[in-house]
Amino acid sequence: MQLSGAQILVQSLKAEGVEYVFGYPGGAVLEIYDALFQLNKFQHILVRHEQAAVHAADAYARTSGKVGVALVTSGPGATNAITGIATAYTDSIPMVIISGQVATPMIGSDAFQEIDMVGISRPCVKHNFLVTDIAELAVTIKKAFQIAQSGRPGPVVVDVAKDVTQATAKFSYPQEEVFIRSYQPVTQGHAGQMKKAVQMLAAAKRPLVYFGGGVTLGNASAELTDFVQTLGVPCTATLMGLGAYPSSNRQFLGMLGMHGTYEANLAMQNADVIVAVGARFDDRVVSVPAKFAETPKKIIHIDIDPSVISKRVKADVPIVGDVKHVLAEMLAIWKKQSLMFNSSHLEKWWQTIEHWRSRDCLWFEPKSDVILPQQVVQTLARVTNNDAIITSDVGQHQMFAAQYYPFERPRQWLNSGGLGTMGVGLPYAMGAYLADPSKDVCCITGEGSIQMNIQELSTCFQYKLPVKVICLNNGYLGMVRQWQELYYSNRESETYFDSLPDFVKLAEAYGHVGMRIHKPEDVEGALKEALALKDRFVFLDFITDQKQNVFPMVGNGKGLYEMVLPPHMRETKADSDVNDVNDRDYDIRSVP
Repeated sequence: MQLSGAQILVQSLKAEGVEYVFGYPGGAVLEIYDALFQLNKFQHILVRHEQAAVHAADAYARTSGKVGVALVTSGPGATNAITGIATAYTDSIPMVIISGQVATPMIGSDAFQEIDMVGISRPCVKHNFLVTDIAELAVTIKKAFQIAQSGRPGPVVVDVAKDVTQATAKFSYPQEEVFIRSYQPVTQGHAGQMKKAVQMLAAAKRPLVYFGGGVTLGNASAELTDFVQTLGVPCTATLMGLGAYPSSNRQFLGMLGMHGTYEANLAMQNADVIVAVGARFDDRVVSVPAKFAETPKKIIHIDIDPSVISKRVKADVPIVGDVKHVLAEMLAIWKKQSLMFNSSHLEKWWQTIEHWRSRDCLWFEPKSDVILPQQVVQTLARVTNNDAIITSDVGQHQMFAAQYYPFERPRQWLNSGGLGTMGVGLPYAMGAYLADPSKDVCCITGEGSIQMNIQELSTCFQYKLPVKVICLNNGYLGMVRQWQELYYSNRESETYFDSLPDFVKLAEAYGHVGMRIHKPEDVEGALKEALALKDRFVFLDFITDQKQNVFPMVGNGKGLYEMVLPPHMRETKADSDVNDVNDRDYDIRSVP
């Protein structure tokens, strides 16, 4: 039976088990939209901007573990999608983005709405294709899904010329994986390297497991938890790794890095053997590599992508492979060889860590006259029993969410970690709810970020998505203002908003419920009321303290031990004599 290229495309997506496609129609993809209408193989979510389509597909992938799919037209449709594609690329999210292209004879002629999507997207995709032959369409879709979800995941763009969608051919979708000679990711860790790593770890006096988003992407949360708890070692997570290990467990030290906890940062700086799992030692984690290396340490680095190993911090034992397999194998070796740490050394290490933890770097004193953003997040965690799916935008509210909401499971926390994209929070919440409607989905945002994709309030109304928006409204671009306060002598250049909309009226105009909360004593009641409205979208506008800062903080060019501490820690005795807690056979780098 002859099918059009558009029909072949739709049937191919159905063959891949696609449930939702997020998109926006236009001239170059009209044939595809007609095929969607006729074949009715899956649900299409009509967003209000192509950037939001890609963000929502991204969130669907993060929440479900499946490949997210977005569909955009040529020209501005394709370019509007680039920010979403780059966001997914930096966080290694498996996606297939289908973009329309002008007809093959018109390519290169500056035709209406023509853009070189392959060229533009090349720096921010795992791979891309231009399809100009209908005979290649089905196998290209198969390759795109295969590449997107294997190895280190990432977005793949398939640019389809309009004449290909109009042509006809027989449809035959590959049942088996397509062999791609130039793309064969390694999944099994090297046996010798794993044995070497386990021996090095067993000799450690101050071991630490440091993990990132690769654990979640690799579905290795259970293996990580088993590894950490069997060995009895402390662990710390990157922003993207939160939830891969239960935050309530004592062995978890919290997030590390620029706004990491005091105990996590000092443990990372002073550990003598670090097992890095699915993480990349980026600048927001270890800041300056030279300062990180000031305290001698051995690095065991596990990642499925060989390009990230030793990219910023030299690995002593590199292990290329699927983190799920490698962790399981290393633990099996540990047990088989009946290895154990020197109990005296490990106990002293834990004593030091508990001393750091006792300083309670995230403590804050509530105010009676103004809402603190930390209070809102803590209260949200309590009333949702730490069980909601949380999305965030980018800024202070993102860090407060990461610090004060204890994530207990993988795929519970969605944010733009690598690119730092403002405007992701609301479309992320849309995609997350569609992927898992059994959970409360809350978007923690700020009055600056939410306005970048505010039009998706319309999409939420159309598809009855009962998301709860928690807007921590301080009237500022808070994170930028914080930097201006600390490093630019309080010169607040273009960070104050003096023409904000009435978010309650705006939400109501889109058909939703709006609430404004001014008083600290009303925070819990408002959150409970909103969460009780299970079938309604609710926008909660919390008017918060304008000048709250996120601490601890590691500034540019500083080491992990050079944190700017919160006020209550500055007023207490410094940790310069922390060696009294431990033997003097090693030098602790601490905060003066």
